[in-house]
Amino acid sequence: MLRAYINTRIFTGDLWLDGYAVLTENGRIQHVLPQAQVPEDAELTDLKGDILAPAFIDLQIYGGNGKLFPLTPDVATLKATYEYCQSGGAAFFMPTIPTHSSEVISKSIEAVRQYWQEGGQGVLGLHLEGPFINAEKKGAHLPQYIRRPSTADIDELLKQGEGIIKMMTLAPECVDADLIKRLQDAGILISAGHSNADYTTAYQSFENGITTTTHLFNAMSPFQHRAPGLVGAIYDHPSVHASIVPDGIHVDFAALRVSKKIMGERLFLITDAVVAASEGDYIYVEETDRYNNAQGVLAGSRLTMHKGVLNCIKAACILPEEALRMASLYPATVAGRANELGKIAPGYTSAMVVLDTNWEFKQLIGLS
Repeated sequence: MLRAYINTRIFTGDLWLDGYAVLTENGRIQHVLPQAQVPEDAELTDLKGDILAPAFIDLQIYGGNGKLFPLTPDVATLKATYEYCQSGGAAFFMPTIPTHSSEVISKSIEAVRQYWQEGGQGVLGLHLEGPFINAEKKGAHLPQYIRRPSTADIDELLKQGEGIIKMMTLAPECVDADLIKRLQDAGILISAGHSNADYTTAYQSFENGITTTTHLFNAMSPFQHRAPGLVGAIYDHPSVHASIVPDGIHVDFAALRVSKKIMGERLFLITDAVVAASEGDYIYVEETDRYNNAQGVLAGSRLTMHKGVLNCIKAACILPEEALRMASLYPATVAGRANELGKIAPGYTSAMVVLDTNWEFKQLIGLS
């Protein structure tokens, strides 16, 4: 069925269009054309002046709607997390496992595989945040599971996770460069994070092929005038990306704004969202504006992607079109999916977010 979305202001990911319509069919955008040219046989959806933008993408989220993926790594949890993502305008996500046991990692791989086999939508792949991180920057991660990988460890992970593991956060100073390259050669996006690397080590890891970094400022060597650290290397490198948690807790909104000015399109949003958990290895205690672990250490956010976008616009004074790109086009680019996600253009997925003129979320459309 050819469907036309009309009476809308469209943000394509590149520019704003007024007086245009989006035509979709079979889950793909077919045309973006002047509204007067909409075919007579198209089914019309009148958006009544609302804004239409590319659906959001969350590359780091631990669960949603009462289900925590590290605690119950199964299809039901992935479904609940997908529903939570959709409630904040995200049609695509990477379920994430923190530094954990081999057993839990194996179960999470099988859960994603089963989810896909059952026709589950939205999951771009599994994100392993650890266990190959630096204990000095563990944050809320559990030290008993942190380890330095051997060749055998990488072989086993690649065998189990073939086609499933799409992203790994690791500390480049704790993993041999040849092992990092083996992961990358297998199609896994490597992100530097939970790292105490000095500036030189971090910058060299970017030159060696690491293309992104995990939750800027959090759990990484800071920028200091005599020791620029991982943050300084991220700022200074011309192409490396970084995710950031835009809740005003993980990062002050002024630091978000400054980072945006320095990094431009290299900075993108994640939620790093968790849910309350009173059992299992990872305990998450719900606070009014965050989640802490049992020791009171900041452990996750209460964000949706839309809330992150809204915070960028209203609290960090980032231009709306840039905030939208930070939640769609830029993560799509990082994930290697910018040829089909993050824009409203022919051939792209028809998943789009509808916002009112105050940037409030209204609905996610075009998923079928």
